Amino acid sequence: MIHIETISLPHDLSEFTEIIDVRSPEEYAMDHIPGAINLPVLDNEERKRVGTIYRENPFEARKLGAALISRNVANHLDQRLQKNGSDYSPLLYCWRGGMRSRSMTLILKSIGWNANVIQGGYRAFRQTVVADLETYFTDKRLDLRVISGLTGVGKTRLLHAIQKAGGQILDLEGLANHKGSLLGNPHRDTQPTQKKFETDLCEVMHKLDLDRPIYVEAESNRIGNVHCPAGLWTALSSAKVTHIDLPIDERIILLREEYPHFQDEPDKLLKLLDVLVRLRGHDQVAEWQNLVQTEDWDGFVKSILVNHYDLCYRQPGDEKSNYQSVTGTLQIKKTDSISYGNAASEILEMVR
Repeated sequence: MIHIETISLPHDLSEFTEIIDVRSPEEYAMDHIPGAINLPVLDNEERKRVGTIYRENPFEARKLGAALISRNVANHLDQRLQKNGSDYSPLLYCWRGGMRSRSMTLILKSIGWNANVIQGGYRAFRQTVVADLETYFTDKRLDLRVISGLTGVGKTRLLHAIQKAGGQILDLEGLANHKGSLLGNPHRDTQPTQKKFETDLCEVMHKLDLDRPIYVEAESNRIGNVHCPAGLWTALSSAKVTHIDLPIDERIILLREEYPHFQDEPDKLLKLLDVLVRLRGHDQVAEWQNLVQTEDWDGFVKSILVNHYDLCYRQPGDEKSNYQSVTGTLQIKKTDSISYGNAASEILEMVR
């Protein structure tokens, strides 16, 4: 009789040849263990079909599921798994560590491979992510340093310059695939789910040294469709804040560089501006739309900065802000890499 070995999380996953997520592509896309490949034993439609039948007749559902799983595993053996030798040692998981992962593991073990299953499946992994994030953001060693400033001053550019200069950063907008404003939606890609955002955040935190400062941009609680975990939001509220300034003409240059797709697809921008009617009124939005239609891009960017984004800015230390009062201010004069590199060096010098 073949015995299926299970491992409990947390565990050093590097000892396995690879991690296999056997859930449906839809489940995998929502969130998965970093580095896991997706070899579904039931595709999206098959999973729904089996689930529907199971509610009425569990026996028939298991029989159908077994047939579908067998065919799909056979396909994986003929294709993705064909190249593996006798030393292959995969770790498998499904939603709860049940029928789907165990069925495929049984077949792999019968071949002679050292296949294992994660006890509790993805749900167990998700529990470790939630627990680890809570631990990271309540650790007394944690030293977050917030970079604040108006829209278009290049906070993200400064973060990347800090990283290039040897500092540690937490790029929340990068993890969220969103620039944190109405016009900040990803141009082509989509945002991650909340669970995937938290998984990626946890993965980044795992690689950072909590005994050294970690620089992060001042964000709203929501970044597009995802939000900061409660522990992070609380930690940000007690972090030291450095404010950066950039002349408005340079802010215009920066934003035009970072949002070129609006100039290429102005119709999409015009539709987005309609959302601002309730906040800024028909006349103001009509003015912006006219600037877009006449391709006065500098005029449009300057106007939407002055008449919308700057008005929305909450100064750190304000009673409506989550952030502490500013402890230092940096003046950046140009948008070039040298200017941001110098600013990064100056910020890093502050903690020495």
